[in-house]
Amino acid sequence: MHSETDVEPLLRRLVDDRTDAVGMLVALVDWLRPVNSANVAQVVERIDTLVVAFEEQPERRACICGRLHEWIAGARHLNLCAEVGIFSRRGFISELGRRLYERVLPTPPDRDNLRDVLSLVFHDPADIRWVAAVSEDTWLRLVDALRLRSVEGEEALERARDEQLYALEMLSLWLAAEELEPELIRLDPDIVEKDSPFVAQQREVAAFVQACRGGIEGRGSGRPDSARIQVLLDQCAEQVSRFRSRALEKGTSIRLTYLLERLDQTLLRIRALLKVLDAPDMHEAGVAAVSLFKRLVAAAALRHSVSHLWRENVRLLSRSVTENASGSGEHYITRNAVEYLRMLRSGAGAGAIIAIMAILKLQIAGLGLAPLPETILICLNYGLGFVLIHVLHFTVATKQPAMTAAAIAEAVEKSDTGRADLGRLAELLIQVGRSQFIAVVGNVVAALPVAVLTGWLYVLYFGAPVLDSAGADNELNELRPFAGLALFHAAIAGVWLFLAGLISGFFDNRCAYLDLPGRLRRHPLLQGRLSRQRRDALADYVAGNHGALAGNFFFGVLLGGTAFVGYVVGLPLDIRHVAFAAANLGYVVISVPPGLLELLFYFLCVILIAAVNLWVSFGLALYVALNARETRIGNPVHLFGAYIRRLRRRPLEFLFPPSSAVGKGGGSPSADNRR
Repeated sequence: MHSETDVEPLLRRLVDDRTDAVGMLVALVDWLRPVNSANVAQVVERIDTLVVAFEEQPERRACICGRLHEWIAGARHLNLCAEVGIFSRRGFISELGRRLYERVLPTPPDRDNLRDVLSLVFHDPADIRWVAAVSEDTWLRLVDALRLRSVEGEEALERARDEQLYALEMLSLWLAAEELEPELIRLDPDIVEKDSPFVAQQREVAAFVQACRGGIEGRGSGRPDSARIQVLLDQCAEQVSRFRSRALEKGTSIRLTYLLERLDQTLLRIRALLKVLDAPDMHEAGVAAVSLFKRLVAAAALRHSVSHLWRENVRLLSRSVTENASGSGEHYITRNAVEYLRMLRSGAGAGAIIAIMAILKLQIAGLGLAPLPETILICLNYGLGFVLIHVLHFTVATKQPAMTAAAIAEAVEKSDTGRADLGRLAELLIQVGRSQFIAVVGNVVAALPVAVLTGWLYVLYFGAPVLDSAGADNELNELRPFAGLALFHAAIAGVWLFLAGLISGFFDNRCAYLDLPGRLRRHPLLQGRLSRQRRDALADYVAGNHGALAGNFFFGVLLGGTAFVGYVVGLPLDIRHVAFAAANLGYVVISVPPGLLELLFYFLCVILIAAVNLWVSFGLALYVALNARETRIGNPVHLFGAYIRRLRRRPLEFLFPPSSAVGKGGGSPSADNRR
């Protein structure tokens, strides 16, 4: 237990004439700050000790409170209430530059500005945790001990209330002005032609502020009502939600995501200030003020953080990019036998084309070219081959995870608690696993025999096998999990698969943002050479396939360029992709046939490569999709338990669809590659 002597050094410093009000606050919070930020009981105990000490030493208390009240009555509150915790209106790039400059050459703190003082007082990063954990009632005991809600603190309280009203009015004006932002007008051109809730709320807030100030000065009658403002704020929030929905169709940008987040932050701050200013009694006002204080402490700690600004904006932008994948992710999920067989055929088509791409790669490697031109040809082979697979509406199994992960994250987000419904999620995971299994089967069972057939025709035409003995040994070595680094190289391919999904989402977003379909429909060169029907068909195709075409091509470039990067930096970098591994095994079989047991071993190596491809790309894509939505799955053990219970009831559904299932959403692998 803390005794009275524990607080004595603090009281001596607080009453020292050399300690100004800011120094008093710094000393007080330093004394309250626990060694372990999780030890909230220590903070509560010290507050209680200080309250008792003030009651026993009224002279010291009067001295401390008088100095503090005088400072509060003259300090500036506006910046704290209207800026801290709200993205700057100067925009992302300017704000990023400002924060970088502040890190190099910080602005001297203004001790009469509560915004700067809050950062001085709560300077420890761990303060966010314990300040939030201390209850509102405990903080109010400290406030009352400092006489901030008594007759002695009336002037300071009136100053705070007046500044809060001013901040409320400024935030309301800024919110109304955001309506004229070009990005918002692009999303909803009608917003400037009607009396929007953004403008209407400003009028109501102005009337509320005037009524409150009239009440303070004794000119008002009754307590002003904020109910109308709350309704309009709800409408503003709905409009922001519509902006976000339209951004998925019309494209987004860092500027737009920054702007929409600022709108949300402004709305939340207006609500918080209204809760304080329109509270029915002193206690409710105090609770609301402490709640706002906690949020301000957290925001003040991150006010100059470059990493936080960057992380928040990347999260918001990545959500928009992954949203482009979540809708098409449904097409990768098979729920009945028809969709299952369609996925098998689609995967087989892709496997057949990959077998041809594999032999072309072997032929390019046999030309004896310099590393750079050889790499360029291999990249073109892969990139154009994957584009052809997409154009023919076939499915590369390992391209599925980036899309299905986004769909799973969306399912988690739609739950009421922000966590997953474990039963629904287990069902979805089984459907996803089953779909990926049959797509891999389609890729492998087509790639391997098509490679064998192609190799046999090659022997007939050229009189020599595709691979000589050394080449066959090299291909087999590259399939070995550890000696040949196959699993490491498969993980690299998994990373490229994940990036290809992001690239697809990025280009889909840019297509919508720039309105490429509309530009093509109205392009003067195309208008003179194509009929309207053909221009519409071209525009519709670009709208549905722009991202997928770019993602597939760049995926091929990433696969083809990895070995060259390894050559340049002197590291054993390469890729192993399940379909190419199966095709290469087929060329080995027709060139230098291995024994049956050896063949089975290398076939299992191909399956291991498939597993690494899938799980690396799926894990990365799911991580990004969940973080972009600020959701989480919860305890993996509980999810695994739900998954196992589901499999025990119907184990065959792990690999095969239920015969009675009814297709939902019309998912088809022909649609999947269009994203």
